[in-house]
Amino acid sequence: MLAARRTTPALVRGYAAAAAKEVKPPIALFGLDGTYATALYTAAVKTSTLDPTAKTLSALSALLSKDAKLGSILSTPTLSSADKSAIVTELLKTTNSASQPTVSHFLQTLAENNRLGLLGDVAAKFSELIRAANGEVEMIVTSAQSLDNRTLGRLETAIAKSAFVGQGKKLKVTNKVNPDILGGLVVEVGDRTIDLSVSAKVAKLNKMLTDSL
Repeated sequence: MLAARRTTPALVRGYAAAAAKEVKPPIALFGLDGTYATALYTAAVKTSTLDPTAKTLSALSALLSKDAKLGSILSTPTLSSADKSAIVTELLKTTNSASQPTVSHFLQTLAENNRLGLLGDVAAKFSELIRAANGEVEMIVTSAQSLDNRTLGRLETAIAKSAFVGQGKKLKVTNKVNPDILGGLVVEVGDRTIDLSVSAKVAKLNKMLTDSL
């Protein structure tokens, strides 16, 4: 069980480094949110709580997506110690994770270091670690209108055989709708983007016309 004590940013980094000696994260993450996500991942692996931790982080991410005000509250710089403690307690209660010491310690660490506003970003980075550990590669297909399963299936088959994915990897496909692209598709696989949208073609054409004037 992780000891519940005051943790400074330096100690978080030290804790992550110590954990990394025994547990190697599947991918390297950068930024402060990446540091926290990596520390949480290694701690969860060491305490054999990776699955419940992943489920709780997913639930917290969904909670933030549904409640825009919550994100603003977490980012408030003037929160008192009592406020932060109450917020952590409520987050644990809402996600039914009060009995999970790994998640509890993680949220307390964010609160003590005035980093609760990073929760959404850390959750997203943590999801990246989980996907990488499971050999998954996320493919986000953005279209002006929702795509049917047949079209998504054909795209998945085509991309799965390409060098974008890599041998032994699994694709996790998500279709996002954005009318602003006008038509066509924007395909994001890992850190690569294939922009086949009408809006991109229009922008390219406009640039060519502007350059020629």
